[in-house]
Amino acid sequence: MGFRVEQQDWGKMTKNVVVWGTGNVGKLAIRAVSSHKDLNLIGVIVHNDSKIGTDAGSIADIGNLGVLATDDIKIAESPEVDAVVYTVNADFRPDDSLSEILPVLRAGTNIVSTSFHPLLHPPSTPEPMRSQVLEACTEGNSSIFVSGIDPGWIIDVLPIFLASMVSNITEVRAQEIANYAGYDQPDAVRFLCGFGQPMEYEAPILTDWALMQVWAPMVRVLADGFQVELEEITTEVDKRPLEKNVFVEGMGDFETGTQGALRFEVKGIVNGKPLLVIEHVTRIDDDCAPDWPKNSPEGGFHNVILTGDPCLTVSVHGEDPIDPGAASGGNFTAANRIVNAVIPVCEAESGIIHPLDLPTNLGSSQIKQ
Repeated sequence: MGFRVEQQDWGKMTKNVVVWGTGNVGKLAIRAVSSHKDLNLIGVIVHNDSKIGTDAGSIADIGNLGVLATDDIKIAESPEVDAVVYTVNADFRPDDSLSEILPVLRAGTNIVSTSFHPLLHPPSTPEPMRSQVLEACTEGNSSIFVSGIDPGWIIDVLPIFLASMVSNITEVRAQEIANYAGYDQPDAVRFLCGFGQPMEYEAPILTDWALMQVWAPMVRVLADGFQVELEEITTEVDKRPLEKNVFVEGMGDFETGTQGALRFEVKGIVNGKPLLVIEHVTRIDDDCAPDWPKNSPEGGFHNVILTGDPCLTVSVHGEDPIDPGAASGGNFTAANRIVNAVIPVCEAESGIIHPLDLPTNLGSSQIKQ
């Protein structure tokens, strides 16, 4: 099963697309599809009963698009659908989400998604998931591509591009610094990340298993891109308590002494040293853990830091003009990354697409003339 996508001219290859999931990323994916000159939005699948029958444009906070949301998931398997943009949060329902996409792939519909972290690095996708997905792709002659921002493009294509401007590189670091008070997922903030929980609470996102499932694949993608052999991947975690009570709109109170900040590193070891490093510094309040790297601009940002000649730091901060804030801006880049990959994914050989095998001009169909 190959993972290579040949670059070609897709100028007249309009594709019909269904967006499945209309949360923080899905509603932005609707906007991305609607503005893409070679994509045609023909369906939107929702799980919230209150959204059924609502125009997709209204869900995405733009003008009506003439496409009404439905809870009929079978439309994703329709022969007229070329690709599904699947943005359902699979963190709390991984088995259910996998069971939803396999029939779609078998039906011959391609998928781009932000939901399946084990597929970020196709060669290391664990079993039985790898075999299940590849068998479905083979049966339907379909492909799937998974990405995001972090994990996603901020860790794979950006560091590899920037490395072409640096010599004598001794460390490549992809860093997220964020305040999750602006992240509109209260359950994820409290229970997945552990903010507001007792310090002894074992936050699922900080377990070694989770770090290896979500971010280790990105280290492996970097290793592929830099053509280095990993000796091992290690993890390191730290947490800090709040020193004051904090109230967050839409989430409630976070009490003194509960978890207020977390920091982790996932490190790819090469020649006995950490060469490829993913670092997260996340807070619920900016005053917590003042000695750790700080949020600037407000809300959060991403850095790619290459230690070499020269030492190069590039910071990324997105702002959505409709919904200002770092969270929405970052989510929009994740939505755009997968939506803009729809056409080459549709034209690829069947299988799981490696992020480094996509062409570099994916934004050309978003240029307004």
